[in-house]
Amino acid sequence: MKKFYLLFAIFIAALNLRPIITSVAPLLGTLQDDLGMSALTASLLTTFPVLCMGIFAPMTTVLRDRFGLERTIFIALLLITGATALRGTVGSVTVLVVTALIGGIGISLAGPLLSGFIKKYFPTKPGIVSIYSASMTVGAALASASAIPLYNRTSHNLTLTLSCWAILGVIALIVWSAFLKTKANSQRSASSKLPFRNKKALLLTLFFGLMASMFYSITAWISPIAHNFGYSPSSAAMLLTVFTLIQIPVSLIVPGLVSKFGKRRFFLVLCSVFELIGIVMLLLKLPMLPAVIALGIGAGGLFPLALMLPIVETNTSEEAGTWSALSQFGGYIIGSMGPLMIGVIYDHSGSFVAALIAMLVIVVVMIGVQMLITGRKTEVQANS
Repeated sequence: MKKFYLLFAIFIAALNLRPIITSVAPLLGTLQDDLGMSALTASLLTTFPVLCMGIFAPMTTVLRDRFGLERTIFIALLLITGATALRGTVGSVTVLVVTALIGGIGISLAGPLLSGFIKKYFPTKPGIVSIYSASMTVGAALASASAIPLYNRTSHNLTLTLSCWAILGVIALIVWSAFLKTKANSQRSASSKLPFRNKKALLLTLFFGLMASMFYSITAWISPIAHNFGYSPSSAAMLLTVFTLIQIPVSLIVPGLVSKFGKRRFFLVLCSVFELIGIVMLLLKLPMLPAVIALGIGAGGLFPLALMLPIVETNTSEEAGTWSALSQFGGYIIGSMGPLMIGVIYDHSGSFVAALIAMLVIVVVMIGVQMLITGRKTEVQANS
């Protein structure tokens, strides 16, 4: 199969992994008003998919062994597309919650297996993960930025606004149907088991969790922090958009630099330092735009590196898939707790200062974990 087709398959699949989540976030207030939804239920529409991305990630190895890598990715895309399309049939709270659950399961399957797909078809080019991470960010930004304009242009039609993203899923299913003839491995390999006893795999999981907790905390709270600092609602929304958009070029560039120059420790710590700088600037109440740009650079580099590490640290596509499944299993569960932690700290302190200090501690711990991941001893253990 031609290289361009393989790259496009990765791009279109990853493009579908976030719209079912980010298309809802800007409309949560509208959903509450139109459907009589409580704040708790509304929060489930974004919390459910993230939790599912962690909880159901271990299923990837079972389904992959039974149906094959490519077919399982097709099944995952089918779940995401079906869940998104279902939102266009009935505008009810139950449908929205159920589709959030189904979509989250689909994302939990596709995420780790796309890493295995890259390892299988591009074994010497882990930098291809940049296409995966960048297209996922593009999908998230596109759905988030388009939600309100689409809602207004469709005469306030919620079901159409939320379900139109199924079009991307249909395109992805057409592209991935070419892989349905690929045969599954009949034998279950030892690498199909999640590597709970591998020290480096566990460190990668912890790193993924700390990285995700920072990402989701910033995404959820950067606008409220801006409000608290005296910024207008439109300026606060703009800062969130900047945080998201700056990640796209960074997520494309950083994996390529790591592939070319090596020095994984340097780039991991560098991206974390950018997050440190951004948080310190917020603590000092300096202008928020430079702080948000620094946070976006850090997040934009750390996410593709978290996806890339299981690929470069393993020898086969099956092994890469299981390491990715473990890191995303624990990582997304830890990550989903980040925004909750910030909210609890803010409620108890009445100020974002304590919450920002907590985020500072998370980044410092993350740097420590990165040093352990890239240390010589753990590398020797991983290769033994």
